[in-house]
Amino acid sequence: MRHPEVCVCYLLREREGRLEVLLGRKKHGLGEGRLVAPGGKLEAGESPAAACVREVAEEVGLDLDQADLEARGVIDYRFPSRESWSQRSHVFVCRRWRGEASGSDELDPEWFPVDEVPLERMWDDASRWLPGVLAGGRVERSFVFGDDLATVVEPGPSVA
Repeated sequence: MRHPEVCVCYLLREREGRLEVLLGRKKHGLGEGRLVAPGGKLEAGESPAAACVREVAEEVGLDLDQADLEARGVIDYRFPSRESWSQRSHVFVCRRWRGEASGSDELDPEWFPVDEVPLERMWDDASRWLPGVLAGGRVERSFVFGDDLATVVEPGPSVA
């Protein structure tokens, strides 16, 4: 079965000699209360990169160009206890944009040093792949979440 496609964008900046990433506290819906990067569902006929540009503008008010997005991989998320949460996420990093990050009805954005990302406030899978992506790597994985809808119970194989 093909799951809904989503995108996520990790915005990176240099500040006072440190690399920082923009995350935000999710205000409602899937992941409420967790720290997440801007992103969301692809609309009909929309490419992952186009969705990323749109979602970043909607959620944190930044204007991106698709050409500045670095595709870093794909992650399949499976929630057997709540199949409607299962999704396929396209992961991007971006280092250029216009504007200043601002809050929305979706996210309260905040910059974090990359070496101090509070992974314990994110989804359980993040510690297994996010540090590598923020360091320049790629991710092609799948994760199965347990009945609590929060804990990874089966880190799956690489995504083809």
